[in-house]
Amino acid sequence: MDSRRVDVCPHCGKGAVRSGFCDYCGMAPPPRVPGAPPTMPWPGPSAPGPGRGVHAPSRRLTPYGLLEMAGVPPVPYRDPERATLPVTAGDESVPPLRPGEMVGGQYEVQGCLAHGGQGRIYIAHDNNVGHWVVLKGLLDTRADAADVPESERAALASVSHPNIVKIHNFVRHPAGAEGAQRYIVMEYVGGRSLQELLDDRRRDEGSEAVLPLDHVIAYGIEMLWALNYLHARRILYCDLKPANVMQCEQRITLIDLGAAWRMDGRRPNAPIYGTQGFGAPELPAHNPSIGSDLYTVGRTMAVLSFDFDYTGEFEHTLPARDEVPVLKRFDSYDRLLRRATHPDPARRFGGAAEMAEQLFGVLREVMSVPRNADPWPVPSRLFGRERIAAGTEIVTSPRTGPALGTLGPAEAAAALPIPAIDELDPNPELVELAALEPEEIVEALTGRAGERASGLRTEEKLVLVQAHLDLGRRSEADGLLAELIEPPPQPRPTEPGGDERHDPDGDWRIRWYAGVSALVAGEYAAAEALFDELYDRMPGEAAPKLALAFCCEGSGDLPEAARRYESVWRTDRGYLSAAFGLARVRLAMADRGGAVDALDGVPSLSSHYGAAQLAAMAATLRGRPSRQLRLEDLRDAAKRLDHARVDGERRRRLVVELLEAALAWAEARGEEHPDTLLIGAPLTRNALRRELEQNYRALAKAAEDDDARHALVDKANAVRPRTLLGP
Repeated sequence: MDSRRVDVCPHCGKGAVRSGFCDYCGMAPPPRVPGAPPTMPWPGPSAPGPGRGVHAPSRRLTPYGLLEMAGVPPVPYRDPERATLPVTAGDESVPPLRPGEMVGGQYEVQGCLAHGGQGRIYIAHDNNVGHWVVLKGLLDTRADAADVPESERAALASVSHPNIVKIHNFVRHPAGAEGAQRYIVMEYVGGRSLQELLDDRRRDEGSEAVLPLDHVIAYGIEMLWALNYLHARRILYCDLKPANVMQCEQRITLIDLGAAWRMDGRRPNAPIYGTQGFGAPELPAHNPSIGSDLYTVGRTMAVLSFDFDYTGEFEHTLPARDEVPVLKRFDSYDRLLRRATHPDPARRFGGAAEMAEQLFGVLREVMSVPRNADPWPVPSRLFGRERIAAGTEIVTSPRTGPALGTLGPAEAAAALPIPAIDELDPNPELVELAALEPEEIVEALTGRAGERASGLRTEEKLVLVQAHLDLGRRSEADGLLAELIEPPPQPRPTEPGGDERHDPDGDWRIRWYAGVSALVAGEYAAAEALFDELYDRMPGEAAPKLALAFCCEGSGDLPEAARRYESVWRTDRGYLSAAFGLARVRLAMADRGGAVDALDGVPSLSSHYGAAQLAAMAATLRGRPSRQLRLEDLRDAAKRLDHARVDGERRRRLVVELLEAALAWAEARGEEHPDTLLIGAPLTRNALRRELEQNYRALAKAAEDDDARHALVDKANAVRPRTLLGP
């Protein structure tokens, strides 16, 4: 019996991880990196609620079925007998293999399927087993370039993944005076390549047409999971491009492994294949790497999602964001592409799994744009949830006052999610410690630091930094952060079995806490610069965007704050601070309807639903000229007050506010609706006055301040209906 530990596969959720790989889908578990809690199949149990420390399983994306979820239409299977290209006389690209020719004694050639940059591709019938295959031959037939060592052939033949073409065999075939031509025998994948799908769209809609962005991102995620599988086996794909990705039904497949490169055991003079406009700029001066593979994914998505001169002016760059509508609309997508295609390989994503996870966050944002779209919340591996819903209280003020007040920097900082604790930290008590109150954390860790000659470890210092910030002790927090910045960045593996690279920026959590520290102090420009850098690094995360929204609001950039708040709220309704922030900013921009819409999005099951309803009521009534009010506005306000489920003095004050607005409306417009009840009173001037008088006097009896009591009595006397006395 195998006594080794067996874990459920975090990708498919079906197989068991044995000897480092899943026995069902064949994928390796994602790497464990600082700041990331352990993962489990997606979808799975929801993440824990708000808390001080986060160290719990989170749901993780698995690519299977993603195209269907993203609304990508299926591509019908293409009959192999009808898939061959016509060959005309005199064509210089006439393939040397003719229909009916036998290769390797068992593969009967049907015809030419394509002519790629690295060789001709044929479709053939395997007469031994009775199925269709694809033969790929290299253009360079010299023995030193065409031969593949046995170890590499075995590695390629062992590849078994739903999104990667299966290699069946390696065969040779006479090629006249040039000697023998080597062919790779691969499975036949029906359907159409992404390049063909793009060409079809441009033929039908115009030369600048592109594929829908949500479709492109879904393709990209599946490409990345396929590359993650290859990288775990120390294989680099090297030549990813739209022509090498096939869609059949609702599954994509990376085809043509002819350019694959082994990370180890490859001959120094082996050729490096790539395609202009897709290959990383460091090639061929440097060997391929995981970073160069990720570069090709970014370029492939860019080519599919917007039209640009990717082989000329922008061969190794991307157009400016403002010049591309889709990038201007979704700056998270723009940032993801720019990180994936950064000219410095060290600035790209650390691996395919990391890029896929961030890309999935971008997909969720893109798919949330239609107004009728449902949010697609998925807990983050890097952050916990927001700790408090900031700015939810309406202002207790006269009817002309704002519905929602200003948000203080300390309250904003207290709402931000906390970065996850590194699961590799050897102290299992740290998670429990992080859940304590700030004073208790400071006391415990300060004592621990005094007991050790080596002081506190990195994770302990970060927990202590957060505690100091919660207590408003910025100087103590900044002192600890300065200690953490001093050590040089440590190398880390980018993927299982991958190459080691240095993170040029060190632990990103240090910059996060530096940004929170600046925010606590109201230094919005400094905080915004730090959070913006982190947004570049993790464009699929909500936390940096929420932090940027707080900074923009604090510095007075209301349109940008509204855009950030809306992006977060539209994607994940768990960030209630974003809903109230969006409403607050829209009110400041004189957009009452937009503010009410944001507040109406707060779910009825939320503990802040009542606060949202009261804020929406106040946003509708306060500071609004009476003649602009409609009867429906008054009715809606009364309903919101009932839905808010408040009672006592607070409810009575809100009732007074509503009745005052209704009376002003009735007197300004000269309208009365005796059949319409508002908080139990007919909508007539005398009935509203009587109801107001009663509520003023009730508030006066409960008032503890003499001046307030006298003022309320005066209001009651002033509002009481006038009566006619007899002679």
